[in-house]
Amino acid sequence: MKVFDYTAVVWKEKEGYVSKCPELGVASCGDTVSQAMENLKEAVALYLENAEALGLLDDVEESLTTKEKFTSHVEVVR
Repeated sequence: MKVFDYTAVVWKEKEGYVSKCPELGVASCGDTVSQAMENLKEAVALYLENAEALGLLDDVEESLTTKEKFTSHVEVVR
């Protein structure tokens, strides 16, 4: 069994929280940060299950197994 390590980005919107895994482009939401995170975890698990069934797991495996990940907040002024 492999351990997949994904990034979770969460932000507040008018009606709840949105959560997204940028490595996979998978998103979910919830009324709280915890709920949005739990829903994202479920969505990622389903995505990986489908990717495996379709023989596409190798395409995303490297981005989910690397321990070297960096995130940053970048501001653009217009």
